[in-house]
Amino acid sequence: MKKKFISAILCAAMTMSLLAGCGSSAGDSSSASTDSTQAEETTEAADTSAAEETAQVSSDEPCEIYMFISSPEYADAIGELIDAYKEVAPNVTINYETTQNDYPTLLKAKLNSGEVPDIFSSTSGKEIDVYKEYSYDLAGQPLTETMSDAVAATMQSPADGSGCYGIAIKGNYFGIVYNKAIFEECGITEFPSTVSAMKDACEKISAAGYKPFTTGFNEWWVYKHVAQHFFDAAAANAGISAAELVSGFENGTAKISDYPELYNNFFDFIDLAVKYGDDKPLETALDGEESAFGTGKAAMVLGQGAWIEADVLSIDPDIQIGFNGYPVTEDASQCQVISGSDQSLHVNKDSAVLQQTLDFMNWWYTSDYGKAWFTDVAGVVPPIKSDVQSNFEIIKQGDELAASAGAADLEIIYSTDSWHQTFGEIMQSYIAGDLDKDGACAQIEKQWQEIDGAQ
Repeated sequence: MKKKFISAILCAAMTMSLLAGCGSSAGDSSSASTDSTQAEETTEAADTSAAEETAQVSSDEPCEIYMFISSPEYADAIGELIDAYKEVAPNVTINYETTQNDYPTLLKAKLNSGEVPDIFSSTSGKEIDVYKEYSYDLAGQPLTETMSDAVAATMQSPADGSGCYGIAIKGNYFGIVYNKAIFEECGITEFPSTVSAMKDACEKISAAGYKPFTTGFNEWWVYKHVAQHFFDAAAANAGISAAELVSGFENGTAKISDYPELYNNFFDFIDLAVKYGDDKPLETALDGEESAFGTGKAAMVLGQGAWIEADVLSIDPDIQIGFNGYPVTEDASQCQVISGSDQSLHVNKDSAVLQQTLDFMNWWYTSDYGKAWFTDVAGVVPPIKSDVQSNFEIIKQGDELAASAGAADLEIIYSTDSWHQTFGEIMQSYIAGDLDKDGACAQIEKQWQEIDGAQ
């Protein structure tokens, strides 16, 4: 799905229409469409099924739902979801806005001003409690019957294990996406699963005329996706959980220099990616990564996952996609993919259109169209109980790797996105040369305590 900003109804016009709630009139602002022919066919086939479910929806009066979430990579797929729901509930208009940059800041500004979206997003895990006071407890809703147990666990309050304060757009796999054909051409017969093997692979790929990496280092969230692999290894080698390690940084008892997986290996990997990556790493975002990889200029994509596969295939339908973990140490067994549900969609508990919003969310998770949407349109790991097999290579290979080698912990859910955004900005300063490694580590430790340690 192409990265985009859907903002045609922003500012005052949107605010006034949202305050009007049910009984107001507006056009559907979400007109995103997917490039995938398979997804289009699935949507058309599901429209009939969706229409048959109209009687289950209680939204009889004209009504507007405001949906403000991050993850613009799913804009096209969510646009199709909204279009399908329009067939089910023609009187419901879903005004959909998405952005990635500064999302935590923008969301908090809306909450502080009292303009709470009917649906909004956050990281799962720790941020469930951050936004709990605004979130409707979905426990007992029909959608909880189809939600996978692993996803349900990340939607509970971490403080007391209660409730269900969100739903997930996706389960996920995190790792390195790579081009099998380029690897084969360069004589790399196995994915480089150790630090030294990755350095050797980069030399071979570069000598063959390809960029070993495309990095996306313009995006703050790419850094959290990469770093969590190294944090998992640091925790495992210290004999503690990732959650315990994060807690140590929050309360100031942990230091990056105490963990060679972080102080040495993580920063060395970032240096390696800059050396063998995009010409202007701090200017390369998601679209640039997809283009460099899809056109065969770069052999590996950092910080991304299954969400890029449809876009890459639209560039080169014959590309041979591979997927694996990050080489974090000299122990190949620690090169693991990461699995889990990293994002939560919350329902505003005080929404003026609460029932209509719940109807939409329940339809998403329980209807035939909604359940098929995850694999057939969005191309993600389903966050629901499902036996459907995905056609996406990243998901299939993620399933196989998780089954054979295990999956590492989803470390990012133990911190807030306010912290993750600051972490990304610190790493951007490091890459720009404005901070050396020790300066970056000092800032990481200081800001982690100030942002998440105070919560």
